[in-house]
Amino acid sequence: MNIAYACILFMGLLPYVAAGIAKKGFEGYDNGMPRQWLAKQTGFRARANAAQANIFESLPFFFAAVIIASVAHAPQDRIDLLAMGFVLARVAYLICYIADWPTTRSTVWLFGMICVVALFFQI
Repeated sequence: MNIAYACILFMGLLPYVAAGIAKKGFEGYDNGMPRQWLAKQTGFRARANAAQANIFESLPFFFAAVIIASVAHAPQDRIDLLAMGFVLARVAYLICYIADWPTTRSTVWLFGMICVVALFFQI
């Protein structure tokens, strides 16, 4: 498995990390109605849940970019570098979201999107 494909695997799992943070402590957690419970949360739990949704939303674009660049035989070192840049940006994004740093969060979100768009320019 190359680095970019490992990044795909990591990114596929990252939303579940955010979900775990949102449910941390499980205070009054209702596994029968988890979405309703999460909808009532505030603070870091609500922000972690919102980050989870945003990370899920970004996955198809990232996955497609890596796969298309790979199929088009773009230089693997560039694909790997841009994939790692995206992963680092999304981890920083999660941290910024939970910490309630909106301006920094937007900046790292933009960096991640630049990495994905740059992947398409490798083909």
